[in-house]
Amino acid sequence: MNENLFASFITPTMMGIPIVILIIMFPTILFPSTNRLTNNRLVAIQQWFIRLVSKQMLSIHNRKGQTWALMLTSLILFIGSTNLLGLLPHSFTPTTQLSMNLGMAIPLWAGTVILGFRHKIKTSLAHFLPQGTPLTLIPMLVIIETISLFIQPMALAVRLTANITAGHLLIHLIGGATLALMNISMTTAFITFIILVLLTILEFAVALIQAYVFTLLVSLYLHDNA
Repeated sequence: MNENLFASFITPTMMGIPIVILIIMFPTILFPSTNRLTNNRLVAIQQWFIRLVSKQMLSIHNRKGQTWALMLTSLILFIGSTNLLGLLPHSFTPTTQLSMNLGMAIPLWAGTVILGFRHKIKTSLAHFLPQGTPLTLIPMLVIIETISLFIQPMALAVRLTANITAGHLLIHLIGGATLALMNISMTTAFITFIILVLLTILEFAVALIQAYVFTLLVSLYLHDNA
């Protein structure tokens, strides 16, 4: 049972070679580009979504922060499409792997911090010591603020991993319970199936919300440092 429960989180291989890179690259096929004057509906919806996200994410940034527009837009599209594709049967979700999420969170967080120390060093250093702090608390507050700064990328990665993994596990458990109850009580199995459908709809929303939250937090880190 345990092996089946966590089998979907194992990195798939083909002839002993991990194919996770091909899986990560697959969502890019879903976002076509066109050179036509009149776009089709898919491209129009895609461009509308990109404009909406860019407007919300970049409205709080100055000119320097707005240079991250392509990065933030690509990030939310990648995470959102990857999460949604992971809800398909017999599929693999790369965002359930903490190593991959850390691989996204750490460089983005480090880029915002380096940008802050490069262009706003006084403001960045002021975050370590709030104004009006008593002298006796200065060493402790500096240590606490330093730890909180280095925890930020871990919090980004763990939040995304935990939410996506928990949803997949619930769907797997309730789906297995529905199949088992079909041989015992069809009424109970039908009720469980309705719960499964509602949970799947919820997971579609969670997949998009977590992509938005991840990108929004990166945008806020950028706003504090840019």
